[in-house]
Amino acid sequence: MAVSKGLKAGRLFLSFALVLIFLIGPAVTVKRHDFKSCNDSGFCKRNRALAANLTTKVADYVDDYSIDPATVTFKDGQLLANVVKTTPGQQKYILPLTIAFLKSDTVRISLDEEARQKGQINLRHDRKVRKERYNEAAKWAIVGGLDVNKSAKLTKGDGESIVAYGPSNGWKAVIRHHPFGAEFFKDGKSHIKLNDRGFMNMEHWRPKIEPDETEQAKEEPTSGGADATKEQQLKEPDQDESTWWDESFGGHTDTKPRGPESIGMDITFENYGHVYGIPGHAGPLSLRETGPDQADEDSHGYRNPYRLFNADVFEYELDKPMTLYGAIPFMQAHRKDSTVGVFWLNAAETWIDIQKEKIGSNPLAIGVESKTNTQTHWFSESGIMDVFVFMGSHPQDVIETYSGLTGYTKLPPTFSLGYHQCRWNYMSDDELREVDRKMDRYNIPFDVIWLDVDWSDHRKYFQWNEDMFPDPLGTQKQLDANERKLVMIVDPHIKAESGYYADEELKSKDLAILNKDGSIYSAHCWPGESHWIDCFNPKAVEWWKSMFKYDRFKGTSDNMHLWNDMNEPSVFGGPETSMNRDNIHYGSWEHRDVHNINGMTYHDASYQALTQRKKGETPQRPFVLTRSYYAGSQRFGAMWTGDNQANWDHLAASIPMILTHGIAGFPFAGADVGGFFGNPSKELQTRWFQAGAFYPFFRAHAHDASLHREPYLLGDPYTAIMADAIRLRYSLLPAWYTAFHEASVSGRPVIRPQYYVHPADENGFTVDDQLYLGSTGLLAKPIVTEGAESAEMYISDNEKYYDYFDHTIYQGAGKSHKIEAPLEKIPVLMQGGHIIPRKDRHRRSSGQMKWDPYTLVVVPGKDGKAHGSLYADDGKSFDYEKGAYIQRGFTFENGVLTSSDLDVSGRKTNAFAKAMIDNKVKVEKIVIIDPPSEWQSKKDVLVVADGAKAGSRASLSFNAAAGPAKASSVVIRNPDVLIAQDWRIDFSS
Repeated sequence: MAVSKGLKAGRLFLSFALVLIFLIGPAVTVKRHDFKSCNDSGFCKRNRALAANLTTKVADYVDDYSIDPATVTFKDGQLLANVVKTTPGQQKYILPLTIAFLKSDTVRISLDEEARQKGQINLRHDRKVRKERYNEAAKWAIVGGLDVNKSAKLTKGDGESIVAYGPSNGWKAVIRHHPFGAEFFKDGKSHIKLNDRGFMNMEHWRPKIEPDETEQAKEEPTSGGADATKEQQLKEPDQDESTWWDESFGGHTDTKPRGPESIGMDITFENYGHVYGIPGHAGPLSLRETGPDQADEDSHGYRNPYRLFNADVFEYELDKPMTLYGAIPFMQAHRKDSTVGVFWLNAAETWIDIQKEKIGSNPLAIGVESKTNTQTHWFSESGIMDVFVFMGSHPQDVIETYSGLTGYTKLPPTFSLGYHQCRWNYMSDDELREVDRKMDRYNIPFDVIWLDVDWSDHRKYFQWNEDMFPDPLGTQKQLDANERKLVMIVDPHIKAESGYYADEELKSKDLAILNKDGSIYSAHCWPGESHWIDCFNPKAVEWWKSMFKYDRFKGTSDNMHLWNDMNEPSVFGGPETSMNRDNIHYGSWEHRDVHNINGMTYHDASYQALTQRKKGETPQRPFVLTRSYYAGSQRFGAMWTGDNQANWDHLAASIPMILTHGIAGFPFAGADVGGFFGNPSKELQTRWFQAGAFYPFFRAHAHDASLHREPYLLGDPYTAIMADAIRLRYSLLPAWYTAFHEASVSGRPVIRPQYYVHPADENGFTVDDQLYLGSTGLLAKPIVTEGAESAEMYISDNEKYYDYFDHTIYQGAGKSHKIEAPLEKIPVLMQGGHIIPRKDRHRRSSGQMKWDPYTLVVVPGKDGKAHGSLYADDGKSFDYEKGAYIQRGFTFENGVLTSSDLDVSGRKTNAFAKAMIDNKVKVEKIVIIDPPSEWQSKKDVLVVADGAKAGSRASLSFNAAAGPAKASSVVIRNPDVLIAQDWRIDFSS
C-alpha cells in the first residue's frame, strides 16, 4: 500500500475519485518526475562523465590509482597495501586496501580513505555526524563465510601480485599495481576484471573553497587531510562542483557535510553475454544494456543505469531500470558451463551501467572465436568500496556461496506457503469473519487473512479501532478453529500525538531517527505527522520487541503475524517519497549511508519481536512480509513486488521479477495476485490465480478503491477454476515445503529459471516466462496473454515431459512445444526422471493437512529411473533445528521403488519420526507415469516394509493412454507403507 494522497479527512472523496478513475480507464502510471534519473543525480552524472571521457579518450581530469609496492604485505590469506590516488595537481591520497581470500573460494576487496578513516577532515555546518566512510554494511548483511583461506599463496610478479587460491589453489587473482586493477582466472582463462577500463573513482575529501577564500590559500601537505591548504586544491582542473556540497531535487535540498564522497569502479565479465540479478526492477531476467546511446523505446536497452535506491514507487512502470522497493547489489554472469558473480556491499544509492562488448572472430588467427564481454560500471553515493568476487561452474555454486555470506532464507512456517487473502479495507471483525465463512462455503482453502491500516485507531499502531474491531481475539479464535492466521500491518512510522504511549516512549527513550540538527525527524505518512523508529539502535530494537508482548499489544494472539510496509522508508511529500539523506541515525551515520539497509533493520526487529511475545513461551516460527529489503533480508521472511497494476503486462512481468529474486538469494517472493491497482477482468483474475499458485508467496491483494474480488464473488466458471488453482497449490505443498528446505540449507531458488536448470543450453539463457518448482521436475508456464488458449513451452533437454493433467507426451530438445491451455488449465509439465510428493485430500487449510497421507507420482526418465525427496517437520516450531524432521529419498530403478532415510540425525529426530508413525502418516497412493506395456497384465505388486516379517501384496490398476501422444499410467492404492519408514515396492515380482 503506497498512495501518498490525503489523509483520513479526505478519505471518502479520494476513494470515490479513485473508483471513477479505475472504472473509466487504466490507472495513471508512476510520476517519473518524482524520482531521479541519472541526470538528476550529481554523483551519477560525475561517474558517467568520467567513464565517457575515458572511453572516448578525451578525459581532461583523470586521477591515477596505483598500489605503492612498498606497502604490500601478505599473510594468512590477506593482502594489505596502500592504493595511492594521485590527482593531476599531484595531490596524493592514501586509500588502504584489503584483499581477503576466503575459505569459500570468494575474494573480498575493500578500499577505504585514510583521511576520513582517521577523522582528518572537517565537517561543514558543524554537523554532528561521522567523518568516516560508512563501513558497517557488513554488520547487517553478512552472517558467515568470512573465514580466511590461509593456504592461499602469493607470488610477486613484475608490477603485480599474483595469488593462487580456490580449489587446490587452482584459481588465480592477478593484482595489478599500476594502475590498480584485479583479474580473476579459472581453468587458465580470465573471467572477471576490476578496473580494467580505469573507471575507478573514490572522491576524496576536500574543503569547500568559498570565493572570498581564494587569496588566502596556503601550501597544502600531500596527506590530503583536514590540514590541507587550498592552494593545490585550486590547481586542479575546473570541475562542476554544483552538487558537491548541496543538491536540490523536487523542492528539497540535501546538504552534504562531508562533501562529494562517491565511489565507482568498472567490472568486466570476460566472455559472458548474460548477467542476472540486482533486484528489484521490473524488467527481464537477463539484464539489458544501458547507456546514453540507448533508447527507452528500444527493447534492447535503457538510457539510464539500473538504480538501487529503495523507494515507494506509485504504480511502477514495466521494463525500466528505475528504482523500486528493494535493493540487492548481487549480480551473476553466466555462460555455458560457467557462472561468476559480484556482490557490491554498499548501502547507499547505487547505479549500475551495463554494456555488451562484442568481439568478432579473427579469420587469420586459429582458435580465436567471437565473444561477448559484459562490461558493468558500479557507483554509489558514499561508503567504502567493498566487493566480493565469486566463481563457479554452475549458477548454484555462486548462489550458494553468496547465500552463505548473507544467510539462507529461514524455513518458513507451513501456513505461509498456503493461499493468503488480502485487500486494503477489510474494515471490521464482522467482515473478516464473513470472508472466512464464505471461503469455506465455496470450498476454497486458505491459510491467512490480512488487515491493512484500517484495523488501527487513527493509524496508531498497537491500538485497535475498537468501534470496528471490538473482539479481535474472537476473530482470531474463529480463524484458529481451522488453523488459519491473521496478518496485520505495522509500519515504522509512529503517529506524533501527545499522549499516545508509543510516540511518548519513542521520544523519551531517544529511539527515533533525527533531523540533521539533532532534533526528532517529523514528517507525514498514514497517521499524519509521524516519527520513525531507528532500528539501527539496539535499544530501539529491544523496545520494538517489547511492543508486541501480549500484555502490551492487546487483542493479539500467537496466530497473529506481521506485514512491514512503507519501510523504505516512505514519507509523504519527502524527497523521492522518502526521508532526507542528511537525517541522522544511531551511531551518527547519515541516512544517505544506510538508506538501502534501513528497511531490513525494521524487518529484522519485527521478526525478533514475534519470537519473544511471552516470557517462557516456546517460540513459533514467525511470518513477516516486507516491502523494502536488502541483501540478507531473506533471513527474516518474505517480500513482494509492491504496488502493481491489474493488467496483463504486470501479470507477465511478475514471473521474471520473482525469478530474479530467487537467483539473488531471496526466494520467498511473490506479487499481488490480481494486481493492486485497478479492476482485473474475470479472465485476467483467473489466469493470475493460476500464476500465483506457482509463486513462492501466494497472496491476492487489492487497493481500497478497487472492487471486491474475493474468488467466490466472480461466479462460475471463474470461481471454480480459481479454487482448482488454489487446491493444486495445496496438493503440492509437500513439494513446495521440500523446495523451501533446500533453499534454507543451500540457497537454492524455490522456483528456478531455465538457465539455472539447464546451464549448458544457450537458447534458454533469456527464457524467463516459465519456471521449475524446486527439484521436482515440474515445469510451469502460466498464461499471461488475454484470450490465449495455448502456450509455447520451451524444453532444453531430450527427456520426455508429460502434461501434469492428461499425460500428453512432449519430447524434443532446444525447441518450443505447443501446450493446449483453455481457461481452466495451467500449462504444467512433468520432466522424466523425477518423483513428486503431494497430498490429495482437500482441506480448509494447510494445518489440517498435517497428518494426511501422501501420494507419490513417479515419472521415469529415458533410462527408466526416477529420483525424488521429501522433507517434513511440524511446520511451525524451531524444533527442526534440533533434528525434529524426516527427510526421505525415493528411488525408482529396475522396476523397484524404494524409500530410504537421508541420514537425518538430531536430538529430536526419533521423537518426530515416532510422531509420524504413531499418527499413521502413510503413502496412500503411488502413480507411475508411462510404465512398461507389459505391466498391463499385472494385478498387484510386492510391498516390503521395514521391520515386516514378510512382504505383502498391493493391488495395481493399469490406466491405458487416453489418446494418441498420451502416456498410460498405473496406480497402486493403499500400499500400507508409512512415509517415515524404509520400504520397497517391487513391480517385477
